[in-house]
Order: sequence, then structure tokens, then C-alpha cells
Amino acid sequence: MGATLKMAGFVAVGALAGALTTMQFQAAARGQLSPLPLEELQQLAAVFSLVKSDYVEPVDEKKLITDAISGMVSGLDPHSVFFDKKSFKEFREGTTGKFVGVGIEIGMEDGLVKVVSPIEGSPAFRAGLKSGDLITKIDDTAVKGLSLDQAVKKMRGEPNTKVILTIFRKAESKTFPVTITREEIRTQSVRAKLIEPGYAWVRVSQFQDRTVEDFASKVAELYKQDPTIKGFVLDLRNDPGGLLEGAVAISAAFLPKDVTVVSTNGQIADSKATYKANPGDYSRRGDDPLKKLPAGLKNVPMVVLVNEGSASASEIVAGALQDHKRATVMGSQTFGKGSVQTVRQITQDTALKITTARYYTPSGRSIQAKGIVPDVWIDETAEGNLFSVLRTREADLEKHITSGQGEEAKDAEREKAREAALKKLEEAAKSKDGPKPLPEFGTAEDFPLQQALNRLKGKPVVVSKTQTERKAEDAKAN
Repeated sequence: MGATLKMAGFVAVGALAGALTTMQFQAAARGQLSPLPLEELQQLAAVFSLVKSDYVEPVDEKKLITDAISGMVSGLDPHSVFFDKKSFKEFREGTTGKFVGVGIEIGMEDGLVKVVSPIEGSPAFRAGLKSGDLITKIDDTAVKGLSLDQAVKKMRGEPNTKVILTIFRKAESKTFPVTITREEIRTQSVRAKLIEPGYAWVRVSQFQDRTVEDFASKVAELYKQDPTIKGFVLDLRNDPGGLLEGAVAISAAFLPKDVTVVSTNGQIADSKATYKANPGDYSRRGDDPLKKLPAGLKNVPMVVLVNEGSASASEIVAGALQDHKRATVMGSQTFGKGSVQTVRQITQDTALKITTARYYTPSGRSIQAKGIVPDVWIDETAEGNLFSVLRTREADLEKHITSGQGEEAKDAEREKAREAALKKLEEAAKSKDGPKPLPEFGTAEDFPLQQALNRLKGKPVVVSKTQTERKAEDAKAN
């Protein structure tokens, strides 16, 4: 597996603004093209000719072909994309943790771009953008109708150029423009600290090129501060994913050597693979970045915190630690992006990102459209959930592929909870103060983190009110 990984280049997994997705760079094979459907190609040629000759104004031929390819690919599923020269460059930049833009992690909600989180210190952060803000326009372009990749493309640009974002802030029921000057964004994907003596907290916000090295150095520093750490919280909330090697490595830091971390399966031979807790499967630079980690990390009691924003690589880590009974997974059901996208270069400057496989946890569970169900359900706040059920998950996306493990059931209770949350949000928006924003992760006000500490200390944990109510309703119905 290690040799295969090195030959393939590198693999990435993910879902958000940095365009992080599962990827393997491979040249498109020559001389192995599938037979082409002649009649359908004749129809395509006829439409191309009519548009060229009859459209109200002249159109660019190259743009027509590019749009045709993009339409063909986007019709497959939400994660397959054709990259033109500019978007391919941005995609590759996203895996390094450096890009030129405004500095926000984003998702989609009701056809609009939603700010998941402004990156600390970025232009968007300094401009006052907040989690939950909806972007309705980018310069003069309405966001409604754009794909996530198209929106990202419009927000990216050259350093020191300006972009005007029109923001709708639900909490204040108002719309306003914000002018932001683009600059190079350097994201910090690992944060760590001792919450209190004996208890460590490490947050991984994305799996980027330097994440494993940063993780190893920060964990070593924590053990230097306190060699007797007796509880460890790995925080993967709102982590959209990133490099697959990073997910395998972070899992391997806590697991016995050579156990299975994740497997993939698809139609082609290259998509059938198993990744283990072994340097050969996660080290691209030839040296094991985990070799200097303290031995105690393999046995320290630990909790993994997840939520609806935990996707792809973070789901791989949570699933591996859960299946091997190495950690207690706490929070809410994760996003459910368990598909593999392979990036095949078409030309030097263009590429196709296409879904080629599904991810499976060590026990064989498909992550796709299901996600990881926590061992202990925890609400966002002591008062319960407000925003969690409103977040989009993989199963909510149009044209998403199924798990391949049985029929996909509609979660009627989740739909009911979404309606109740929307109503509650509307009522809160009418009040003078508006809905209370969620506290910053890692603070004393971080309710799920406090419950994770309680679990590690053997104290009572306040489990999710919503899940308790649902279980009671299910029992009553039965």
C-alpha cells in the first residue's frame, strides 16, 4: 500500500471552501477510451452548431465545450467537478493551507453560501463576518443558482483586489454589503492546550499538508507541559476533511500499529484499497512524523468530539477510533461524506475530479450519506440544540450517491426537528437580542467540551435532550 500511495501522488478528502476533496493525481490514460455513443454525440454536435449560428450574440467555442463538460460532470453527484485552469490551480492551493481569498470556511444552505466559520486573522474575520451569515451576492452575481465551487471561484482572486459580499444575517434580520480585500490566507489547522491539569484538548480544523507534523509537535509540547496527561479530547467539530494521509496518521497516533484505519471500494481496481496504521500508508516524505510522540498517547483515555460539520477525513478518524473501541465519540451525527474523488489530469492545466469509490470504517460500515453516529449524543448548548439540525448533511444534497448498504430511509424526526428549529430561530430573530451565538470551541463556555471532560473524569454527562425525546417517542410508538 505504501508504494502505491507514493506512486499515486497524494490523496485528499473533504468538502468546503478550500476545495479540499479526496484526490489522487493521475494522468488520464491514453488509448483506453470507452466506446463513444455516436447518436448522442451527433446530437451534441447539432446543438453546438445551432448555438453557434443562432444565438442572439456570438459565443466563445471553448466556453461552450467547457460548459458542456462541466454540466455532464456536475450531473453525476455533488462532488464530481471539472476543473478549468483557474479552478485547478485553486484546488491544488487548497491542500497546502495557503490560498488567496477572503478567508472563510463555507457550506451551502437553501441555495446560498453559508459562512461556517471565518478563519481567524483573515480579511473576512477582520471585516466582522460571523458563523451562520449567508452570502446572497458576490459582487454583482446572485449566489442563488451557483454551485459551491462556482462561489469559491468568484471569491478567490489576486492579492490586494477587492470583492463585495452581500450578507444576510439571520440573527439581526438584515442584509448589508461588506467590501473585503483579498490576501493570501494561511490557515492553522491544529490548535492545542491543556484545559486543566491532566486534560488535553487538540482541535484539528482541516487535514492539510502540514497537519500531521503540527499535530505531533503540539502534542509533544502538551506532554512536555504535563507528562501525566490522563485524559485527551480530540476535537473534530466542523472539520471538513483534507488529506487522506492526515486522517490515517492522526488515527495511527492513537491506534496499535498495522490495524486497519479505513478501506475504499469502487468499480476500478485502483479504488480497492486498505489503509493501515503504518508509516507506509501515511508518510509521503519518507520519515515517520509520529515517531517521537510519547508512548502514553496509545493508551490515554480519550473522547472524540464531532458534529454535523465533521466530514470526510474527520469521519474516517472518528470511525476508526470508534470501531477499534479506542475512544468514545461524542456529539451529533456527522456529515456523511464517505465518497472518494480521484483527480485525473486531462491537460497540464485542467483536470476532472470524479467519484470513484466509497469509504468504509474498519468494521465495514459505509460512511456515505450516513456519517458516524456518536456513542454519546450531546447538544450544542446546555439549553439544547438550535443550529445543529439546520446544518446541511450529505443526505440532504441533491444527486448524492447512496451508502450502497441498503435502502436510505428518510429521517422524519429530523425533518420535524428542523421545522421546530426554524420556527424557534424566526422567533428569536424578532426579539431584541436575537439568537445567542454558539461559544468558541475550546473555551469554558464550550458545553460539548465540558461534557467530554466529565466523561473522562467519570462524572455524569448531560446527554442530548433532543435524542432523549426521540428515543422516548420511538419507544411509545413501538
